[in-house]
Amino acid sequence: MIRNKKAHFNYHVEEAVEAGLALLGSEVKSLREGKGNLDEAYGRPRGPEIYLYNMHIGPYEQAAVPHDPRRPRRLLLHRREIRRLAARAVAKGFVLVPLKMYWKRGLAKIELALATGKRQFDKRQDIRQREARREIDRHMSSRHARRRTDRGD
Repeated sequence: MIRNKKAHFNYHVEEAVEAGLALLGSEVKSLREGKGNLDEAYGRPRGPEIYLYNMHIGPYEQAAVPHDPRRPRRLLLHRREIRRLAARAVAKGFVLVPLKMYWKRGLAKIELALATGKRQFDKRQDIRQREARREIDRHMSSRHARRRTDRGD
């Protein structure tokens, strides 16, 4: 599984859909070796289809004909899903962001999210909440450990 770790930090995720991914043979082999990266990837409607841009798939060493690592890749969705996502993606402020790529019954799948960009103060607020949660967890675990040793466990 390949994750886009920065997606939830940089975007407010509205909804997510599962889409298939049209790949070449050497890309499948390369992804199975874990040579994929979603960090700068995004989806965009092009005609009656949606494509995934900037997803990096490293070259497969034994391939006879190497593939382009950053070529646009077609997403496999139902026609009504494409229309709905394309209409919302064109709306102001929305973008299609891949959250993760995984294998399901031998097929490559992408979790594609309809999202809006976060502003700087939103990111700072998320960092504050995460640090507060860590501090609470740290405090609770130390209290729990102390209580167990006091009882003689």
